[in-house]
Amino acid sequence: MRMQQASRLRSYVGTFVVSSSAGSMSSARIWHAGDAAQQVERVEVLTGKPRSTFRRNNEVLTFLPESRVVRAERRDSLGMFPNLLKSSDNSIADFYAARRLGAERVAGFDADVVQLVPKDQLRFGYRVWSERRTGLVVKLQTLDGEGNVLEQSAFSELQLDSPLRAEKLAQMMQPPAGWRVERAQAVKTTPAAEGWGLHGEVAGFQPLNCYKRPAGGGAQEDGIQWIFSDGLASVSLFVEHYDPERHRQEGVFAAGATQTLTRRIDDWWLTVVGEVPAQTLRVFAQNLERRR
Repeated sequence: MRMQQASRLRSYVGTFVVSSSAGSMSSARIWHAGDAAQQVERVEVLTGKPRSTFRRNNEVLTFLPESRVVRAERRDSLGMFPNLLKSSDNSIADFYAARRLGAERVAGFDADVVQLVPKDQLRFGYRVWSERRTGLVVKLQTLDGEGNVLEQSAFSELQLDSPLRAEKLAQMMQPPAGWRVERAQAVKTTPAAEGWGLHGEVAGFQPLNCYKRPAGGGAQEDGIQWIFSDGLASVSLFVEHYDPERHRQEGVFAAGATQTLTRRIDDWWLTVVGEVPAQTLRVFAQNLERRR
């Protein structure tokens, strides 16, 4: 909780790098200002196509300079580094054990190192470096069952408690003249209202939200996104009407710590995505059932 509070209430500016075991690497610049009333954040991608994302509480704007488009949506949390917790679930200790590993320096700051070891095979482990004075997470590794690093996020440069004002960041969220604003049509719903449920729980994973998203690509009905978390890891179930032109390959695919499962269920197409072992995605897929 101390680490999470630091990521929310502290003002900081920094550059962080994300690398995966698959060999991919990306970097981004982050500006964050927050207090008990609001969180304002800007993340500018430094690799690949230009993109800037602004967040003020649950309002998210993504600026795409090449197409002069701003995508507007509402999201409860970006869940991005350096945020550690995906939810306020207080049962994390039921499914993870914590072990102190010592101290190291990261981006010029003294950091305490803790390893979070899963108590079952349904989740990955984590190694966390938190800045000693504030608790801000400055480096995070996701580990498989053998302790291999699947993915790493770390600040390469960081200014803590910078004189950054939330109002200044919020002013930058105004779309430039001549840019097109696209508003996401996702609306909150419940799985039961959409005719879906799980016939068994997946240990430790609690439902957070469910959204209905507009049909695309010729689909006959809206799709849904159902989000679960154990407090550290998250899993999303995307269900949409089956389209043989778009939904051709069933299977399990991995990219660093992110696993993806695709499967046809009668007239529906299921995609399960999460930073969890593949067997966890299979449990979710096996438990999903149509109830109307």
